[in-house]
Amino acid sequence: MSGFALDWLRLRERFDAGSRPAELADGLAAEVRRRAGPHRPARLVDLGAGSGANLRWLAPRIAGDQEWTLVDADARLLAASAGELDAWRLAVPAATAWPVQTVRLDLASELDRLRLGATDGVTCSALLDLVSAGWIERLADALAPGRPPVLAALSVDGELRWDPPHPEDRDVAAALRRDQARDKGFGAALGAAAPAAAARVLAARGYRVEQRASAWRIAAGEAAMLHAMVEGIAAAASAAAAAEAPAIAAWRRSREREIARGGLSLAVGHVDLLALPGPPA
Repeated sequence: MSGFALDWLRLRERFDAGSRPAELADGLAAEVRRRAGPHRPARLVDLGAGSGANLRWLAPRIAGDQEWTLVDADARLLAASAGELDAWRLAVPAATAWPVQTVRLDLASELDRLRLGATDGVTCSALLDLVSAGWIERLADALAPGRPPVLAALSVDGELRWDPPHPEDRDVAAALRRDQARDKGFGAALGAAAPAAAARVLAARGYRVEQRASAWRIAAGEAAMLHAMVEGIAAAASAAAAAEAPAIAAWRRSREREIARGGLSLAVGHVDLLALPGPPA
């Protein structure tokens, strides 16, 4: 659940892809292609790129010539992304024409180095809920010179719907929200408040902002993902509410028994946000 382990990124990629609203990707693609025009590749930057999953989902939808820069602080993930992208290119022939460079950079302190305002599009996935309100303002400042479109995918919105419900679900969720608000290196994290905060800031800078739900639907039988969610949520909740650790541990054991029986499913709320330059709607 840290969002940074390569195994976790690989596990979640299928659920990310299945939840994302295509219409926001289409909106990004249209603006990116308009800005790039017919005579040069579109230049895109993916922030907190991890293993490159966001590029793999978006690039075929944008189509045309593209140049991507993947930015992450984790050199191990950036190195892994090369192998992941090589395997992907075998299945997507057009991808061979989309050069990719990786940049190791601490987004918390070095965002200004990227010259985001000179790009044709900025993307990120599962990033905004980790950052602070101040960092969102800094991002908007970095975008200001050229006001490129922004697609921020899969920010948590706080919704966790378990089927069947459990008496401890509410307390576990409350403890998880406290963990989501701790400092992840960017200042106090926005957590579930991130989509609304980003929308306010970008709208104030002259962007038209659209949001769509992008909830994960984890069906009964998806044991690996359900185990990862239960274990990760329990660990984060226990760290945030040490006094409640015994009750959280009992909740985790109960949920794991339900997974073993094939009787547990989960919906995890996320929001995708598209910001296009222009007057407010």
